[in-house]
Amino acid sequence: MNILLENATVIPMTGGEPRYFKATVAIRDRHIAMVSQAEDAAEKFLRICPDARRIDCTGKVVMPGLVNTHCHAAMTLQRSSADDIALMEWLNDYIWPFEARQTADDIELGARLGAVEMLLGGVTSFVDMYWHESSVFNAVRDTGIRAMLTASCLDANIGACRRDVEELTAKAAGSTRITAGVSPHAAYSCSPATLLEARRLCDRYGLRMTSHLSETTDEIRMVAERYGCSPVEHFDSLGILDGLLAAHCIYVSDKDIELMARRGVSVAHNPSSNMKISSGTAPVDKMLKAGIRCTIGTDGPCSNNDLDMWEEMRNASFLQKVSTGNPLAVPAYEILKMATVSGAEAMGYGGQLGIIAEGAIADVITIDIFKPHIYPIYDLISNLVYCAKASDVETVIVDGEIVVEQRRMAGIDVGELCMQVQDAARRLSRTE
Repeated sequence: MNILLENATVIPMTGGEPRYFKATVAIRDRHIAMVSQAEDAAEKFLRICPDARRIDCTGKVVMPGLVNTHCHAAMTLQRSSADDIALMEWLNDYIWPFEARQTADDIELGARLGAVEMLLGGVTSFVDMYWHESSVFNAVRDTGIRAMLTASCLDANIGACRRDVEELTAKAAGSTRITAGVSPHAAYSCSPATLLEARRLCDRYGLRMTSHLSETTDEIRMVAERYGCSPVEHFDSLGILDGLLAAHCIYVSDKDIELMARRGVSVAHNPSSNMKISSGTAPVDKMLKAGIRCTIGTDGPCSNNDLDMWEEMRNASFLQKVSTGNPLAVPAYEILKMATVSGAEAMGYGGQLGIIAEGAIADVITIDIFKPHIYPIYDLISNLVYCAKASDVETVIVDGEIVVEQRRMAGIDVGELCMQVQDAARRLSRTE
């Protein structure tokens, strides 16, 4: 599809000045073909592509799609089913028993709802961690979102994880939007043998790894009792810290941070989930200053309870300001960078996604900023990070294809999907 976005206010996220400007953006063959401030830019493109779909973006922002670097999308089926409970009790008494009752079809259904929620909120890419990720693949394929789907493992399911990885890599081989990965659950829930097997799977198939890391004080205590070190040091001793996408990283020492920076770790910060489960506040400001790539994730919709990256951006900035006592900590542009450029880099798309630039893959969103909660505008970046909402997203383009237009999903009956999810949740919540 050839697309022409005219009269737009563009936020390119390329790091230069000005940080936003009026321009025309053209999309051709899955990529951004033109970003031009010239008055005749649209006419020039139309001479080359007369069939281009023209979208008037007057009063709209055009920017890169958001990247959610830590998610359990299928957990939409458990949204609000286990609230106000401590993490270990939450996992052992509620989440894992529920998940044991789920089928692969249930997981696909939950992931489909999660993908739709994210797309409607301007998320064009996400990193998922769950069981039966080969079923999540179907939901991602059908909804049009981009994803890195990582097969999760515990000691008890390493065999199933191997099969999941095999299926995922085979399915993803021909996709321009979907890649596979491996995700050992955590240092406290996976033995060294399981963690090493996860590393071998990554090496065998050329995949990336993600894991929960240093999320709670319980985790810190358990790992220290078993291995005499921090979770970060434990991962490093096993050779799995290099290039890891690590979720949470709340309880990391200065020594841990130095080690993470040296090993090229990317951090997925999950502010709302961390607040809800009372896990703590990750030292994002300190990690950024140490040179660690920090990104933003929503975590699952059972521990958040939504997949709203706009809410995460606002919370991420505010949490750093209050936890450090410094109102200058992690300003708005840095937050937007975490949610776009840095997230794309963590997924392996550095220089290709998370930016509006000629040659970049066309994952682009438009935002209607003509709203009471956004005006007046003194600094557009601040208004987006601190004022904008998921419901302000109007058009979503992934891989050069329009998947959301005028806040409507292409080819999906959202009402029918919600009813299917409700029926599944009703069935799965029965324990008799």
